[in-house]
Amino acid sequence: MEKTIKIKKENNIYIATISRPEVLNALNKQVLEELQELICIIQQDKLARILIITGEGRSFIAGADILTQSMLDIDGGIEWGRYGAKIFRDLEKLELITIAVVNGFALGGGCELAMSCDLRIASTKAKFGQPEVGLGIIPGFSGTQRLPRLVGTSKAKELILTGDIISAEEAEKIGLVNKVVMPEKLMEETLKIANKIIRNAPLVVKYSKQAINKALEVDIDIGIIMENDLFGMCFGTVDQKEGMNAFLEKREAIFVGK
Repeated sequence: MEKTIKIKKENNIYIATISRPEVLNALNKQVLEELQELICIIQQDKLARILIITGEGRSFIAGADILTQSMLDIDGGIEWGRYGAKIFRDLEKLELITIAVVNGFALGGGCELAMSCDLRIASTKAKFGQPEVGLGIIPGFSGTQRLPRLVGTSKAKELILTGDIISAEEAEKIGLVNKVVMPEKLMEETLKIANKIIRNAPLVVKYSKQAINKALEVDIDIGIIMENDLFGMCFGTVDQKEGMNAFLEKREAIFVGK
């Protein structure tokens, strides 16, 4: 069976391309299975620093496969939703930094996958939306949970209840997208951002992501305690000594991830 995700590794960066262009890269069971396999591979690769996910052709991911979903009953719907939601949560919990490179349509499950990533860089041709209400369902891969966290409750309700599809510029304006660039510059600009991240101390980048993600799950007092603990742990690393010594010596730091 032909693979639906093309994987390329360049130094510390994985680039995964969803490749079902004939159906605008719609998510089906095989795509999700291969995404889970990729997550497992990355979890075992201690040198990996960045995962970039994009789509082949004119779409990022146009949603979950409608034919598959049209045949589900209640139990099947629950199982399908849990399956996709778990994989997206596993993606979100990866220690490395994940970047969605949105080259075209990011609708339904595609928007949900993009929201599971740490950063979203979009082409000027990209479109975002959760149009599930028009199909008689709600977002099923955690869209109702992540969208309010990114854009606020009121805007999330508007987008989900109307099913509106918005431009990349509007997505950037409301905080759904980090940056919008011309299509021909999309991967180039993404790699610039990826390499900026890679130049920083690996453990500290991991701790920063961990602190930010946990802040969304606990109250601020618990979050501050956790931040204090992670802050203190930084002072037990080789990279903290190197970073501060390099600053005092007016030279570029050389981080080793220890």
